[in-house]
Amino acid sequence: MNAPSQPNGAAEADGPEDRLRRFVTIWGRTIFPVTATSLTRAEFEGHLLPLARTLCEALKARPFDTVPAQHAGASLVAAHCTDPDALGRSLGVVDSYLVLYCGTESDLAAEELRARCARLQHAMAAGYAQALRERTRAEQEAIARSALAARSAAEVALHATESRFRAVFDGAAIGIGIADLDGNVLEVNETLTRMFGGIDSPLRTRKVSEWVHPEDGPHVWKLYDELVRGEREHYRVEKPYYRGDGTVLWTNLTVSLLRDAGGDPQYQLALMEDTTERRLLHLRLRYEATHDALTGLPNRTLFFERLEKALASGDDARFGLCYLDLDGFKVINDSLGHSTGDRLLVEVADRLQSTVTGAGEMVARLGGDEFVALTTGAVEKRDVTELADRILAALATPLRIDGRELTVRGSLGVVEGPAGERTPAEVLRSADITMYRAKSAGGNRFELADPEADARAITRHGLTTALPAALERGEFFIEYQPLVHLDDGSVHGAEALVRWCHPQHGVLGPDRFIPLAEDTGLIVPLGRWVLQEAVRQARFWQTRHSDGGPLRINVNLSPTQLHHPRLVAETVDVLERSGLDPGALCLEVTESALIGADEDLLKPLRQLAEMGVDIALDDFGTGYSNLANLRRLPVSVLKLDRSFTRGMQQPVDPVDLKIVEGIVSLAHSLELAVTVEGVETGAQARRLRDLGCDTAQGWYYARPGAPDRIHSLVLADAV
Repeated sequence: MNAPSQPNGAAEADGPEDRLRRFVTIWGRTIFPVTATSLTRAEFEGHLLPLARTLCEALKARPFDTVPAQHAGASLVAAHCTDPDALGRSLGVVDSYLVLYCGTESDLAAEELRARCARLQHAMAAGYAQALRERTRAEQEAIARSALAARSAAEVALHATESRFRAVFDGAAIGIGIADLDGNVLEVNETLTRMFGGIDSPLRTRKVSEWVHPEDGPHVWKLYDELVRGEREHYRVEKPYYRGDGTVLWTNLTVSLLRDAGGDPQYQLALMEDTTERRLLHLRLRYEATHDALTGLPNRTLFFERLEKALASGDDARFGLCYLDLDGFKVINDSLGHSTGDRLLVEVADRLQSTVTGAGEMVARLGGDEFVALTTGAVEKRDVTELADRILAALATPLRIDGRELTVRGSLGVVEGPAGERTPAEVLRSADITMYRAKSAGGNRFELADPEADARAITRHGLTTALPAALERGEFFIEYQPLVHLDDGSVHGAEALVRWCHPQHGVLGPDRFIPLAEDTGLIVPLGRWVLQEAVRQARFWQTRHSDGGPLRINVNLSPTQLHHPRLVAETVDVLERSGLDPGALCLEVTESALIGADEDLLKPLRQLAEMGVDIALDDFGTGYSNLANLRRLPVSVLKLDRSFTRGMQQPVDPVDLKIVEGIVSLAHSLELAVTVEGVETGAQARRLRDLGCDTAQGWYYARPGAPDRIHSLVLADAV
């Protein structure tokens, strides 16, 4: 193409209308020589201007729509740009200059503009093809009518009819051939001759039945046989032919049966539209749409097509899928740059491609550092695990990029089974979940899909997404478990334990949703709500019962809440609004949350302790149990983990007995009260009381329940 080039800087210096007109000039100069029009070039460019403006606006439109490009392609046909070269040249101009001259005012990324340009080319070609097909169909109908009219009036006006038929036959923009019912070619026009290479004598010496191509469907020649037998009047197919030089000519072929005056079949008329360039363009655009630009592997679109086909196979068919995610790829991108990361992905893709050499195997890149290998046919579980082993083995050898030796590791989720039982989305979701199980287990390994594990992961995800709305809808509630004085069995206080009344799963304990709330950050508003409700309930107890009990309310604080900057301010606000004395509130913090805590973390706890709020060290004994560290912590209560309580069963574990005795002695020497969790029997309660523990809680006294049960305890041995 001899269209003038235009530097980027010059294109940017002009206004949008100037750049648009320059684009039109290039376009008109390129296709005017192959356009059958009576217009001057300036007039022709005036016709192209609105088409160019349509393409420019479509390139930057939000939302993006390719329909205007289809109309632009159709308008080229209307302007008599029907030469086979016209479409190719137009698409070349759009590909080279549309983004350059029309994309400078857009806030879209260059990659997005190029992708849109490619889709506009595709739509423009489709619109051109549709318009050309409609024009061809009109010409075909005109030709057929002319041929029949010429034949029926041959005896009356033979000379005039022959002249009209010859004009249509020779001047048609599509190839026309006439053959007898034995397949002998009798006449071809110049257009058909050019389509087959420019020499008409080989066409006249061949029979129609000799033009067989390997890609002909069985229906093509079945339709032909029906036509020459007079059982069919016409048919239309897409058919390839071999030219004399061995290249392939693709056509839209329409064959009609011509009958004599008596109605008997006499000739066959073939009309051919050359679709070779359009087909090649379609194949190119199809390849670009279904393959990854970086690695050349099939992309997500093509993979899902293959997976859908595999899952729709017969009853005996099976499939296997390996979902790969590279371990630590983000570190490589962040430390060595995205260029190195891209080269690593290309090397990984080459290695993966070398592992899928069997029939029915393919590997694709889904995006980022995620790849998937698919094997279909009669596969067994060991075939899929062997494929996973081959993939891990292919990644085991370090890569050398820019003189650096990089180690590549990957986590694989493996799914296999019979076709027809699951949808592609379900299969990929299972593989994704399984891959993350492999990554959680340390990576550089594969895991087999487990329906139960999938269900747990899906449930966990569902709970995570439902958490925010659950708090707004008031689905959470609090149960209270009493804290009892060991010496006289009186109620000392109660611990607030949050529950979730889920619409589908019923009542869920904190172990099911507190970790999810921690991960999502919802633990802060949820913890604030628990504190407000518990403090309000404690104040209600104090005003309702003349004895003033329970004396305190215990509320758990999560590690995330400890780091929240407004912990102290919000706690003070809750206490002041309720009128509860700070001494009636005890905040429980797990031992693990305070291991290695610095002064910044301890500062809000010290402030709360100075106000009179008790701080309890919860689950003591499950961490490092650094007794010497107790002196620097602002705690006033030590809560022993239930694992020590179990040691108080019959027979008594003497080691646990000595440990608890030592902890209680040390705690009292530091002026710390000792609370014990998990008391289930009277024997446990008596031994813990004898060891000097102050308060206890557990099923022996009461299970967590409604707040109105706190003052009516009935001691019952849970065992």
